[in-house]
Amino acid sequence: MQPAEPNPSDGRALQRLLDELGRLPGIGPKSAQRIAYWILESDAEAARRLSAAITRVKQEVHFCPVCFSYAVRKTCDICADSSRDRGCLCVVSEPRDVSAIERSESYHGLYHVLGGVISPMDKVGPDQLHVRELISRLADGTVREVILATNPDVEGETTAAYLARTIAPLGVRVSRLASGLPVGGDLEYADEVTLGRAIEERRII
Repeated sequence: MQPAEPNPSDGRALQRLLDELGRLPGIGPKSAQRIAYWILESDAEAARRLSAAITRVKQEVHFCPVCFSYAVRKTCDICADSSRDRGCLCVVSEPRDVSAIERSESYHGLYHVLGGVISPMDKVGPDQLHVRELISRLADGTVREVILATNPDVEGETTAAYLARTIAPLGVRVSRLASGLPVGGDLEYADEVTLGRAIEERRII
């Protein structure tokens, strides 16, 4: 038997909203309250637009079957762009890292998104990442260089070291972003100049 739907007039609507907002990353109780009160104080049309935007993005955005970044068409815009350098492949942890590197305007190749990093504490190993697909993309010899652009923290360095060892037998040049990035930092929060220099001054590993 299906549980009964919550009654919208039971007085708990605001608390349910606060609970759902609190599930979002980086949103604490106070931030959840501010957002909830903004929604309450906004007109119905603003709330409808927000709701429609969330529903639409869940319906229309999917993972690119080539690079595993976000896409709204069959493949993402970067994979579909014939002007990109197909001999260079930048490996990142998450789709948001693609956006960070693109903002630097220092890289014009393709990407491969792992979908995370190796983290024994979280029981995430190479088999849970898009490593097999990465190796498959290197098989035809088109890619000359793989840039490992995982974050410069313990998990990111562990992942980069594993990928470097795995790719080495294929004869593809492997490089790592330069150390201008702060140790323990996230690519997402690096400024465009620092990230651009890290790409331009990457080191062979």
